[in-house]
Amino acid sequence: MKKYLVTAVLLLVTMSSVAQNMTPSTPSGRLEPSGTRIPASDNQIQYLGRVSFKNPEAPVFTFPSVQIRANFTGTSLRMIAKPKSGYFMAQIDKSEAFKVAFNSERDSIVTLATALPEGNHQVKLMYVTEGYERRAEFHGFLLDKGHQLLPPPELSDRRIEFIGNSITCGYGVESVQCDSHFMDETCNHYLSYAVQTARNLDAEEISVCRSGIGVYRNYDGPRSGDKINMNTEYTHTLLYDDSEQWDFSRYQPQVVCINLGTNDTSTKGADPKLLKKGYVDLLSQVRKANANAKIVFLCGPMMSGDSLTLVKKTLNEVVQEANKNGDEQVYRFDFQPQNGDLGYGADWHPSYWQHEQMAGELTPYLRKLMGWY
Repeated sequence: MKKYLVTAVLLLVTMSSVAQNMTPSTPSGRLEPSGTRIPASDNQIQYLGRVSFKNPEAPVFTFPSVQIRANFTGTSLRMIAKPKSGYFMAQIDKSEAFKVAFNSERDSIVTLATALPEGNHQVKLMYVTEGYERRAEFHGFLLDKGHQLLPPPELSDRRIEFIGNSITCGYGVESVQCDSHFMDETCNHYLSYAVQTARNLDAEEISVCRSGIGVYRNYDGPRSGDKINMNTEYTHTLLYDDSEQWDFSRYQPQVVCINLGTNDTSTKGADPKLLKKGYVDLLSQVRKANANAKIVFLCGPMMSGDSLTLVKKTLNEVVQEANKNGDEQVYRFDFQPQNGDLGYGADWHPSYWQHEQMAGELTPYLRKLMGWY
């Protein structure tokens, strides 16, 4: 029964992605919005995650997990974004979350809700696409004429940061074909173990993740490592953009979970010394940015054989040495390796059910570690 329920939810998510606003066009072909337009710069809009506000009217973001929240009045809500920004999950009040697409040159205004009861409502949006081929821009909301935003919802005082690769991104989680490949349509961070774990713990979550990235060597990279890896990207507001450094004071997690190493070791040639150095360097960066956070190194479920042995050995050494040198707030956690019993997503990545199991493994560990009962 549970399997069929999840399938139905995924089907609903896919069907919901085609819902969009039918506002008439002007003679020039430009959409003419009606109602009360709320700019992205409105101070009642709440942002969570790595967002660039160089242009406050069009905030830019590339990492999945960026969230936009607001409380509003009225009976309908439309969202405005740059065409081809990618996919979002949207939740109105306490209803089931659904997927929204800005996936073509014409997608700029999408209807999120209609025929709501009169009164106050809440919207939560999460960017669920990997932004390395997209630079998403949010341009604001459209409310019913004469209506307005209200003060934003309160944030939880529990905060987690995930640093990871395709597994954390939710690569292929909406696919059930292991021989299918990367598509934005089947990648959904909202369904990942990271978001499910945070939801289980009633915690806020942001992720810094990119498919194929490693701690020193990306997928199938040279033994000597790649010049661009998580160590170079962790300090950036936007992926592959060193023009803006992230202001870590904007989000101080109490726990940081690092799930890397799969790509470093997934093909032959990883250098054990450089792998360890990559972990040590990243730990140094994370600790400098988050002085009081607990830091947990995770071992992901896709590794096996020699790669699994190497990553576990290396992580054990890194954590033991950090503890010995005085940082006792560094920890280790291993996911159970996937074996196919729960199916696979695209390119043999974890399926939705595997992500659900991973969240089921990580949740009690973090609950005990953090005292989040």
